[in-house]
Amino acid sequence: MRRGPMTNPRSASVKRTTKESDVSVQLNLDGSGLIDIQTGVPFFDHMLSQLGKHAGFDLAVKTVGDVDVDSHHTVEDTALAFGQALREALGDKAGICRFGDAMVPLDEVLVQAAVDLSGRPYLVHRQPEIVELIGTFDTTLGRHIWESIVAEARIALHIRVLEGRNAHHVFEAQFKAVARALREAVALDSRVTGIPSTKGTL
Repeated sequence: MRRGPMTNPRSASVKRTTKESDVSVQLNLDGSGLIDIQTGVPFFDHMLSQLGKHAGFDLAVKTVGDVDVDSHHTVEDTALAFGQALREALGDKAGICRFGDAMVPLDEVLVQAAVDLSGRPYLVHRQPEIVELIGTFDTTLGRHIWESIVAEARIALHIRVLEGRNAHHVFEAQFKAVARALREAVALDSRVTGIPSTKGTL
């Protein structure tokens, strides 16, 4: 994995290549919701599009993976690369709000998400039992997507599905809620001087 040079200090370009996948992620935290997602897993493309659009990020993702085996490696490696891009785009985190939360409804579903850009990876994820497949997408990958993002982004993330039945809605509302929480957390706060931590580092 490596980071390419970017002119915008709140941007990152990450390349992750293994024998199982080749992933490229470009992320601009101060974008306008421009998205270009191509992972070879259509439902995952749809979810990442929600994340970029509702966070207000410019997000481009290109993944070529061993989807002939299944979608696990493609989804996992893409999530890891996105997490790394988020961490790198944040830089030293000076001036950010740091915390963000959102409550997002989608028809019968209600999801609460809260994030701390703490530098420490921790995930709490609660959702009801749902069907194992949405089309051909393996829904058991849901928690693992968040685990992978959290691990590389080094953030604390809480997601709770408070209401919901439809599996597509349950997934989509989570991505929208996390997007809105991230939008708030990465925002620059004019009242913050330096790093928003009494430790002096995040």
